[in-house]
Amino acid sequence: MFGWFDPMYFVFLAPGLALSLYATWKTKSTFSKYSQVGSRNRMTGAQAAALMLQRNGIDGVKIEHTSGWLSDHYDPRHKVLRLSNDVYSSHSLSAIGVACHEAGHAMQDAQGYAMLNLRSALVPTANFGSIFSYIMIIAGFLLQMAGLILLGVCLFSMVVIFSLVTLPVEWDASRRARIAMDEAGMLSPEESRHASKVLNAAFLTYLAAAVTSLLTLLYYLFSLGILGGDE
Repeated sequence: MFGWFDPMYFVFLAPGLALSLYATWKTKSTFSKYSQVGSRNRMTGAQAAALMLQRNGIDGVKIEHTSGWLSDHYDPRHKVLRLSNDVYSSHSLSAIGVACHEAGHAMQDAQGYAMLNLRSALVPTANFGSIFSYIMIIAGFLLQMAGLILLGVCLFSMVVIFSLVTLPVEWDASRRARIAMDEAGMLSPEESRHASKVLNAAFLTYLAAAVTSLLTLLYYLFSLGILGGDE
């Protein structure tokens, strides 16, 4: 079953780890590169997000400054769009792209986008699964109880589902951002292509997380003998 030094763990997880490392590097390097390139209209990230919300008739969403690097997010519970230091007051292409992406989530919320609602509903279960699945799996391994391990794997599957549901949510938010930037004339065609590179790089991080969680689940199933491993 499971072993502390099971080589199959690395066989399963190596692709996910490699993709995660690449995604992290790509996101940081692309964001940093276009953080040095200012937009011609000198619009800040906060202004871009506000314009996108206004043009789509979305009221009641606050835009706030938050600390941290790339800690930008939209809070659907409190209807708050929070932008980080490098986005809120920056005129860069990276800032505008990220800000519009987060405004895209606000649009999803306002329009009742089904996948966003599903992801929000999965948050409590995914959080629970991410904590207790490992506890059950480790306890099951120590006690040699396959049933407890299987229960932990079932909990972990909720984490996998959450990460998979996140993909269309993030892709759609970036799609909305691209459309908004073009229709509002926030950026020139060339600037818009560069901002899209930032969004594409950021999406890689979500893709890497989904791939890694899925491969981890497959390893667990393999180790339990469900996918052909030795039980």
